[in-house]
Amino acid sequence: MKTKLEGYDFYREVLGSPRYVVAPMVDMSELAWRQLSRENGAQLCYTPMFHSPHFADSATYRKDNFHTTPEDRPLIVQFCGNDPQTVLKAAKYVEDHCDAVDLNLGCPQGIARRGHYGAFLQDEWDLISSIVSLLHKELSVPVTCKIRVFKEVERTIAYAKMMEKAGCQLLTIHGRTREMKGPHTGIADWEHIRAVRQAIKIPMFANGNILYFEDIERCIAATGVDGVMTAETNLYNPALFTGKNPPVWEMVDRYLEIAQKHETGFQHVKGHVFKLYNISFQIKHHLRDLMAKVHKVQDVVDAQQIIKAELIADSKKEIPDIQVQRVETCANFKHLPHWVCQPYFRSTRLEALTGDAKEVETDMEAVLQEERKARKEQKRLRKAALFQKALLKPAKKRKFASCTSCEQNPGSEKCVHKMCKRCCLSKTVELIVDCEHHNVWAKARYERMYGTKSKDKTEKGDPIATV
Repeated sequence: MKTKLEGYDFYREVLGSPRYVVAPMVDMSELAWRQLSRENGAQLCYTPMFHSPHFADSATYRKDNFHTTPEDRPLIVQFCGNDPQTVLKAAKYVEDHCDAVDLNLGCPQGIARRGHYGAFLQDEWDLISSIVSLLHKELSVPVTCKIRVFKEVERTIAYAKMMEKAGCQLLTIHGRTREMKGPHTGIADWEHIRAVRQAIKIPMFANGNILYFEDIERCIAATGVDGVMTAETNLYNPALFTGKNPPVWEMVDRYLEIAQKHETGFQHVKGHVFKLYNISFQIKHHLRDLMAKVHKVQDVVDAQQIIKAELIADSKKEIPDIQVQRVETCANFKHLPHWVCQPYFRSTRLEALTGDAKEVETDMEAVLQEERKARKEQKRLRKAALFQKALLKPAKKRKFASCTSCEQNPGSEKCVHKMCKRCCLSKTVELIVDCEHHNVWAKARYERMYGTKSKDKTEKGDPIATV
């Protein structure tokens, strides 16, 4: 049996001392995207995050989501989960097809809170330790972890030491707390990462604040980590690790070629194309509408030819101000034309370059309360919209067949004569029958009064006949 290397022996001899790492991204770091990233300087790639219960129990889930090739190395497969045996069972399916298994302890999204995994396990150290130690003992490949920091540096250091002691062989730290997301997102704290780096002995990657190639070296110098992991910036510029900003259509053409080779799913393909063309689509809405209408991979390929031709024509013209993504407050921002690959800036991401960061509230209960209020307000607005739509829409009147006698009033479907009530009353009296629907009991009344049946009402002096 091959000896399982640990720590820096694993980092150097198995992974090849990578400095440029593509993060695990749900529905985004699939095989085709990993190959494109490797062709453009990525030295290590992670798979998307897999849910360990589904992966362990469903062959269909494994077949639909986990794809790799012998050339897709070095590769780390990431799982989320909160049960040691379930995570181990899932990891056993991939240990012969990867170089390590990663435990996701960094996802801050609401779905992770509801599923009780990711960053929402970071207060349960005994559970985390049991998962990591079991994977370390039972797997033939090393176990790695990806975490977010606590507000207190000392607590993050203790957290990292606990995982190192449990058997984690490589640690990735995202320099934001789990509350720093959406409108609460701020800059990742590199000093926080540096303090952890100085406290543990296993290899370490840093994650956060990477916008340009130059940021990678700045991060390594500032934190002392062994490598830098990037997620979102890689999606907008897969050539990030080469230090280049190639024309977007070149990256799209190559990705589509790889995606068709590996039979990548339509949703993956469409998602990547929208990310790559994000800046151009903000300027050229008709091209965005064109891509939005596609329904299969071949449609994407056909639309790409139209988009590519228009952007090539734009690239030969003088660049007007509207065709660059401008952020005037950012001194280090590169003013690039929309048709080249470049990071996408949100207001909170600008803080990474400007240093103008506001303190982020990390009271978990306050954040959750705000999320609940937002969901409640969205639900109220949806109900109001449906109510307003119902008011504007004319009510549909049910069509009834006409009365078989008078043909003026609607007839009742449950009436024995299919008549309106007035006509039914006359008919039942005439024929001495009952109509339960209209509550007319002519036959019952006749028998009660005379104790017999009669076909000739006039001879019997039937009082009903005179009604």
